[in-house]
Amino acid sequence: MKNILDDFKSRNLIYQISDYKYINLKLLHNSIKLYCGFDPTSDSLHVGHLLPIICLKRFQIFNHKPIILLGGATSLIGDPSFKNKERKLFEVDKIISWSKNINNQLNFLFRSQKENNKVTIINNYNWFKKINLLEFLRDVGKVFSISKLINKDSVKQRINRLDQGISFAEFSYNLLQSYDFFWLRKKYGVILQIGGSDQWGNITSGIYLTRRLYNKKVFGLTMPLILKSNGIKFGKSEKDNIWLDSNKTSPYKFYQFWINVSDSDVFNFLKFFTFIDILYILSLEQNKTYSNIIIAKSLLAYEITKLVHGKIAAKSAKRISNNIFYNNINDFLESDFEQLKQDGMPKIFLHGHEDLCQVLVDSNLVMSRSRAKNMIESNSIYINNRKETNYRYTFNINDKLFKKYTILKKGKKNFCLLCW
Repeated sequence: MKNILDDFKSRNLIYQISDYKYINLKLLHNSIKLYCGFDPTSDSLHVGHLLPIICLKRFQIFNHKPIILLGGATSLIGDPSFKNKERKLFEVDKIISWSKNINNQLNFLFRSQKENNKVTIINNYNWFKKINLLEFLRDVGKVFSISKLINKDSVKQRINRLDQGISFAEFSYNLLQSYDFFWLRKKYGVILQIGGSDQWGNITSGIYLTRRLYNKKVFGLTMPLILKSNGIKFGKSEKDNIWLDSNKTSPYKFYQFWINVSDSDVFNFLKFFTFIDILYILSLEQNKTYSNIIIAKSLLAYEITKLVHGKIAAKSAKRISNNIFYNNINDFLESDFEQLKQDGMPKIFLHGHEDLCQVLVDSNLVMSRSRAKNMIESNSIYINNRKETNYRYTFNINDKLFKKYTILKKGKKNFCLLCW
């Protein structure tokens, strides 16, 4: 690739960009500083934050210098962009604590980097806490037209909803993020902001403010909003967030999230979320055999798990996955079961010698004892990969791996971890 924009275009990562020709020349011949912001609205980032992080790393590869802005101040207000209702607001102490956690996460995600363009992580709370309200309104507030702010798509959809509306605090968010861009241009020489497509309105306001207050050109680039093939916004599982913190989402569950993406999404996700050569991805995509789809999903899951949790955790997650689905029970380590117990698969806790039919009901693998009996007699129930056909079977010490775990399976894909 000649430059970073060629790489982005080949991976379909450009949704909107300001002044393409100018910024393309700038990127081709110079090392630039750019930034992306993350508001600490929880104690961990989740997979919805991964794309801009990976895009920052792509800029690093092309020798540009990324800055990550933690929104310690802006998270106290809440970004209304395309949200159906106002965010829950949190106390300053909690935001500061969460910022420290996320700072540590980001340092780990950027652990492999050259000294000359290491990522810089800063927090906008450091300058906003010193700002005089009257000066801010006079210098920044006067630059913006209310009519233009109201007509931004991210604000308009909330204003038009009578049941929700938008608070003045949320309405002012655009000004705060705009000021961030101006401040980073003035203090650090940042000329580019990147973000998701829902941030375009905030980014263009920052471009406008920087030109008005500082008479300098800056630019914006957004990546596409990622929707799964079923139309649901990427970043959430059916039940909850998939966190980047291993204490909230185990590496195995994280790995399984990517293994289970739909066949129609996997090649796009390889382009977006991995650093695998684009020509190799295209070669897999052009021949969408079952084998290539399995290869693509395995690559996707392993590469992203390695990035987020490290090589050892990624290998562990891959091993657990293979052991479960290819019935390699004897290859499990005790630490593998600890991950499964955390959140890797459904689990129940048992005491004493329990009969198989009742455990199948208690584990919700079947609805009734009579149904359990039928499933057992039809050769559909497995205990640690051993087919069990006796519906009167009672668990014993030989069923306990590491003296405390048993894997109960119905059919090919329904599992429950029994913890004794």
